[in-house]
Amino acid sequence: MKRADAIARLGEEKIWEVVIIGGGATGIYAALDAASRGYRTLLLERGDFAGGTSSRSTKLIHGGVRYLRQAQLGLVRSSLHERTLLLRNAPSLVHSRNFVVPVYSLWEKIYYGAGLKGYDLLARGHQPESSRVLSREETLAALPTLQSDRLTGGVRYSDGQFDDTALILALAVAATGHGATVLNYAPVTALRKTNHRVTGVIVRDVETGTMHELRARVVINATGVFGDAVRRLDDAHVPSLLAPSQGAHIVLPRDFLPGDTALMIPKTSDGRLLFVIPWQGRVLLGTTDTAVSEISPEPVPFADEIDFLLEHAALYLQRAPTRADVLSVFAGLRPLVKTGTGPTSALSRDHVITVSPSGLVTIAGGKWTTARKMAEAVVTQAATAGDLLKLPCRTSGLAIAHPLPAAGDPVDDAFVTTVAKTTMARTVEDVLSRRSRLLYLDARAALAAAPLVAASLARVLGRDAAWQAAQLDTFRALVRQHLPAPSAPAETARGSS
Repeated sequence: MKRADAIARLGEEKIWEVVIIGGGATGIYAALDAASRGYRTLLLERGDFAGGTSSRSTKLIHGGVRYLRQAQLGLVRSSLHERTLLLRNAPSLVHSRNFVVPVYSLWEKIYYGAGLKGYDLLARGHQPESSRVLSREETLAALPTLQSDRLTGGVRYSDGQFDDTALILALAVAATGHGATVLNYAPVTALRKTNHRVTGVIVRDVETGTMHELRARVVINATGVFGDAVRRLDDAHVPSLLAPSQGAHIVLPRDFLPGDTALMIPKTSDGRLLFVIPWQGRVLLGTTDTAVSEISPEPVPFADEIDFLLEHAALYLQRAPTRADVLSVFAGLRPLVKTGTGPTSALSRDHVITVSPSGLVTIAGGKWTTARKMAEAVVTQAATAGDLLKLPCRTSGLAIAHPLPAAGDPVDDAFVTTVAKTTMARTVEDVLSRRSRLLYLDARAALAAAPLVAASLARVLGRDAAWQAAQLDTFRALVRQHLPAPSAPAETARGSS
């Protein structure tokens, strides 16, 4: 997966059958789907692969216990089916994880126990491990740092966990292996039209500034929260489809939750669930659901979101975490579809597909777990819109390997060289945020590693000292956004909520 090869192929292909805009979960899966069906496929990403929401998830492949409570049984069943496929097709990237819901009364034990048995049933025999009611002693053995006051027991259930960016990169490599061309740092600046029909795209290579006008039978807009912006390249007056929501996370040292079992906090002050999850030698805590009015390529957790997460963790953990304990913070924007005027937490996580009068195919909504199914649906719809030969989807049975350096490998010159040459890493952020997850695991450690990464990248990519200095300045500013902001008064903390 070399960037120079992808650039060269832009000029070789006379007309692409499928052009996909967006290199997140849905876009990358769509590229694999389309290419494995046999379509001439090109994917274009304006920044780095998984540079947006897809790298900022809660790292769960799950049916959605909360959606079970909301009676969205179809979404839960579909998500659990997709979880089964991922556990089977990508075992080196997706694994099962046990969760425990602590209970403090007989009623809670019955309520959560019955609900999670329903979760087992919806999985149709494919639950990694059946749910089970635990005694007080068993609960504390699984979660030794859990507050024990009034605790009567717990309910254990099983779900899936993964590294979101590692899966994206593995899918990109797989798509390339099936003949797709994937290219990062290639923003689409305009849609090409013939007789009022979308017949291609105009794309800019960020590295050289070169513009490429490319022809296509059909164009898929899989840009997540930026979907409305791409739709307005087609029709400047189209109404908004999306109601974006921000989900914030904090990362804590491992001693806040040692062991292999995750904690599920079943109800918060705003009615959401929270997860406290072992992840890559750290503890991940999330997430929030905050409506936002502005789309930022680098969303930052609001001060009161961090307060919210810390305060709820303090209710369940023996040692209350503080801002001083936080190793990193991050936030992602969910591309939820507008369905009314209620809170974003009430909006469905299902997806929608639209086809504009000019033939632009847009997919919006959904969740990481169902990305494969979403891709199948949008490629099938695109084949109809582009009048392509109808070919069957093959991704439900495709094995996804992990041939790249592991995200937890030491970030040394060899690591940087490999990811730059084989995964199109072009910046210090690409390496420390997505090829390694160090920025998300420990922002200060990532800052310390940045000079070595800049020097190694400069050598591999042929960049000068000024480029290195600019990269380090940019990364320092990014690190500041991954450290928790001071607590702020509630009325000012969420400026755009």
